[in-house]
Amino acid sequence: MKNQLKRIVCLLLCLVMATSALMLSGCKKKNGEVLNLYTWAGMFPDEVIREFEKETGITVNYVNFDSDETMLQKLQAAGGGEYDLIIADDYIIEVAIAEGLVQKLDKSKIPSLGNVNPIYQGQFFDPTDEYTVPYGAGVQTIVYNPAKVDIEINGYEDLWNYDLEDRLGIIDNYRVMMGMSLKTFGFSYNTTDAEELMEAGAHLMELAPMIRLIKNDNLQDDLLSGEIDAAIMYTSQVTMAKMADPSLEVVFPEEGIGFGIMAMFVPSEAPNSEAAHKFIEFILQPERSAKCFEYLGYYCTNSAAEQYISEEYRSFLTLPAELKREDMEMIQNVDSVTDESHLKYWTAFKNFCD
Repeated sequence: MKNQLKRIVCLLLCLVMATSALMLSGCKKKNGEVLNLYTWAGMFPDEVIREFEKETGITVNYVNFDSDETMLQKLQAAGGGEYDLIIADDYIIEVAIAEGLVQKLDKSKIPSLGNVNPIYQGQFFDPTDEYTVPYGAGVQTIVYNPAKVDIEINGYEDLWNYDLEDRLGIIDNYRVMMGMSLKTFGFSYNTTDAEELMEAGAHLMELAPMIRLIKNDNLQDDLLSGEIDAAIMYTSQVTMAKMADPSLEVVFPEEGIGFGIMAMFVPSEAPNSEAAHKFIEFILQPERSAKCFEYLGYYCTNSAAEQYISEEYRSFLTLPAELKREDMEMIQNVDSVTDESHLKYWTAFKNFCD
């Protein structure tokens, strides 16, 4: 009797396992398509990712990198494969395209491409817009607390004022900060002139007494807490600072604006380029795109989405009308000798500030 009971139990277990296996197999066949998305953490609200999965049946495998350089190294190692869609910064995309690691977009699969703001198109990294779709942009911005800063700040050169001694915070980006110093002389961010670079490096050293903090992460918190009274910040940090304290003053430097663009691209050997195109089209839908930019905190690169950005965010997430394309310059890749000069002057500056 016991042996018969054991056989019945075993038979039932086998039936359950077999049924489960069939069910799992059926689910896999139905929902087995995957989009391998490779970018920084926090680029999309979870609800948008879930909505895409529900609408398309495609699972998003969201993989993060910590820097553009890390991304490029992995993409090179994979020979343009492994990932289906990547979002990265302009200068690194230029390198990836030059190395044949990016495929041309099939624009017939992205009918909403017309929603992209033309000011962010035709840029140095993709002049014919064949490979990329912009997703967020930022400018180097001065922000200060007018209740604590008595001087008038209109541009970069004003930050060299000793009234700001030990009160200024800046981001830890050598091309941006050397670029700021270059701009005070009217030089290009992308100059290769050794004398211009030396002049900018010497001028940057003169800013050292004003520096209290050099950091990339959450610099807005230090301005809000009163640790610093003025700062040069990334656009997303400015958005968070202004949302927390609307009285803060934002300055677009009169010497000229440096700006950068993040963009989506499909690697040359993407396992599922079809899913990548579907995701791009999905994100370009105006109301959904507005939701993404409110979450992201960078300038909205989708003209059709601007009307859907809530009033409390709109002034922070849309490029001010007074900023014209001719007033802005993008930081581009330079030759290795020039890049080493930038880094040399920046390192000397940081060491002097310590």
